[in-house]
Amino acid sequence: MIPGHHRLNLHEIYGEFGTKKVDRDQVGPEHFEGWMQWSREQHMPLDFNTTSFSHPKSGDLSLSNPDKGIRDFWIEHSKRCRNIANEMGHNQNDPCIMNLWVHDGSKDITVNRYKYRELFRSSLDEIFATKYDMMKDCLESKTFGIGLESYTVGSLEFCVGYCAQHGKIYTIDTGHYHPTESAADKVSSVLLFVPELMLHVSRPVRWDSDHVVIMNDDIMDLCKEIIRADALDRVHFGLDYFDASINRIGAYVIGARSAQKCMLQALLEPVARLREYEESGRGFQRLALLEEEKTLPWSAVWDMFCLRNEVPVGEDFIPEIEKYEREVTSRR
Repeated sequence: MIPGHHRLNLHEIYGEFGTKKVDRDQVGPEHFEGWMQWSREQHMPLDFNTTSFSHPKSGDLSLSNPDKGIRDFWIEHSKRCRNIANEMGHNQNDPCIMNLWVHDGSKDITVNRYKYRELFRSSLDEIFATKYDMMKDCLESKTFGIGLESYTVGSLEFCVGYCAQHGKIYTIDTGHYHPTESAADKVSSVLLFVPELMLHVSRPVRWDSDHVVIMNDDIMDLCKEIIRADALDRVHFGLDYFDASINRIGAYVIGARSAQKCMLQALLEPVARLREYEESGRGFQRLALLEEEKTLPWSAVWDMFCLRNEVPVGEDFIPEIEKYEREVTSRR
């Protein structure tokens, strides 16, 4: 249903553990052998995530927890995830991008914010101490979380500062900022100080509920900023959304194709001419061309891209997904 070549991003909890209970500080590459074999067969490189939520030791604090036992548990988990990511990278002969995000924060007023951020920094230093050759580290920030509205340990300032200081990839999740903030505006600023960016593209509606990505101004602006900054080779474009209220395969396909359409329009933008207008102070001409490009026949290029990749054109994917629903998923 989705044209082009892609990667698949896994959370640690997607390991194949069989009937044996494997806690998160015991996980290893052997629990992802099946995934790595599948990756080779499908020519689908894998990326990876730590998973610090939905666990008895999660609570409100993980890597910033004052309880050393809990903190060490999540440090060990993160170390093991980096090792797994490195094995995935060797398996696919392409570096595995491993993202680290923790939910740590507080629902109400916090009077010792410095302490928790100091603990978080110390935990990260320990996690990243081992150097690997076939994985890349990402650090993801967040403004707030459900039940943790007042304070987030891993704020934008903390994570960008850490990434800039240690040469890590900063992860921009489009659902992790204030609704009035522009994720697109962060691209050029952060890329001046970090080597690369990881994008988690979702569609927040008032909070980071990760609605299915659609072709809206937020995603369009993000894609265009990447191209305008000549940063296509420094940005990893990932999708981060889920919706159980509609057909899950349909949701997957809509979101991926919508994101691709936004990137296509960004790639087709006459950037050189627009820069020329801007640098010569011709604001009228710049705005005129920006408006005219909105109605250019980019959809014809998209249709041809789908045809060449032998996937449905236009809305033709709808009956195919309906057929799959009738014949496969409804029988599970």
